[in-house]
Amino acid sequence: MPLQWSGLSPELLLAVDRNSAEGLRAQLERQIRDAIRAGRLQVGERLPSSRELARRAGVSRGLVQDCYAQLQAEGYLTGRVGAATIVAARACPQPAPATPATPPGPGPRLLADFRSGVPDLASFPLADWLWAIREAARTLPTAALDYGDPHGTPMLREVVAGYQRRVRAAAADPERTVVCSGYAQGLALALRALAARGVTTLAYEEPGAPGATSRAAAHAGMTAVPVPVDEDGVDVRALEAGSARAVLVTPAHQWPTGVVMTARRRRALIDWAQRRDAFVIEDDYDAEFRYDRDPVGALQGLAPDRVLNIGTVSKSLAPALRLGWLLCPPLLHEAVVAFKASDDRGSPTLDQVALAHLMTSGRYDRHLRRMRAEYAARRATLVEALAAHAPGVRLTGLAAGFHAVAHLGPGRDEEQVVAAARARGVGLYAMAAHRTAPDPAGEPRLVLGFGNTGRHAITGGIAAVGDLLTG
Repeated sequence: MPLQWSGLSPELLLAVDRNSAEGLRAQLERQIRDAIRAGRLQVGERLPSSRELARRAGVSRGLVQDCYAQLQAEGYLTGRVGAATIVAARACPQPAPATPATPPGPGPRLLADFRSGVPDLASFPLADWLWAIREAARTLPTAALDYGDPHGTPMLREVVAGYQRRVRAAAADPERTVVCSGYAQGLALALRALAARGVTTLAYEEPGAPGATSRAAAHAGMTAVPVPVDEDGVDVRALEAGSARAVLVTPAHQWPTGVVMTARRRRALIDWAQRRDAFVIEDDYDAEFRYDRDPVGALQGLAPDRVLNIGTVSKSLAPALRLGWLLCPPLLHEAVVAFKASDDRGSPTLDQVALAHLMTSGRYDRHLRRMRAEYAARRATLVEALAAHAPGVRLTGLAAGFHAVAHLGPGRDEEQVVAAARARGVGLYAMAAHRTAPDPAGEPRLVLGFGNTGRHAITGGIAAVGDLLTG
């Protein structure tokens, strides 16, 4: 559909050469005609008023009116007195495509989609966010509209550091807190800072996020190697056997198994980092939502000189905000800030200040309490639905977050189950997608997300595929 520009007179770039042998009206006619033929002006787009185009081109209004009248006579433009002049539908017919052009659709609507890693987008606190944006705009000093500190705004860094100390028991210092555009940029900054210190190998959890992690490491000039995860968290003995001097972990709620790293394993990991002169990157992605156990503090609080903590609001609010932060060890802080400055000179100031207002007003905590209750209810619905329709399926990883792991029976094929469920309109997702090699235990598992799947859809979806899960 054509663009509908607001305002009385949209901009149009035309150049008038007064030294040319070609007349001024002929120049305008030719340039508008060429713009329509080349597709710069699409069918239905509005042209500037004759008065405005005359003012910009420095010619008489009558000359522009004569130009428009000629192009209307040729079929390029259409209009009437008192209405806008627009590009005519028959101005420049497009050649028929070689094959019928069918715009790609979203695909068939699923009865239930158990995609993981996405919060409930419909529950985003839009009214609170609009309030926070207004507060930010109302209170922001004019000077703050200039290029800001690549660290991030002092207000948000103070708020984030206080929040991390209060809620996550982190050793957070506003001076070593760097605001970033979500987890992806946070990880990229961390890896580049480590590479600048001579770190060449990054270890990451298996299963985990092999594709994204390997790409980020390669972009920083590093090699990524998987290390196994067991029921206590990342296998530190496997780290000891390798040559990595950095490891990426999700200790609060391991992605995707849901394992919580034990206190003993945490101490062993910190000891490894100190002995190896290594660093731990802590993805603190799912720490806000806990149900059946006491909250677990951030690993960074145990060794702030060795742990770089990455947090975001992608799971607590919405991924679209693209806001996160890094709690940096002293040895990495300056490099992280320098790379951030070279990337984008800092994240959007108005959004940072709005998030700070949201958090200090209590609205952020209120939203988390509401979502914690909702996710707990969805978790209970999932458990009940599986008990009713697939009683042989065991669930793990339920202590936190909004995904769980379903253990299928021995000998089952994850991909076959996923394909059969898709044919019934249910989106299921295999654990194999989170691995670089087959599971040595040979246990087929599915990752069931319920963050963006309502209770009714959970019940209906599990009822539709219960026999597939039990075999």
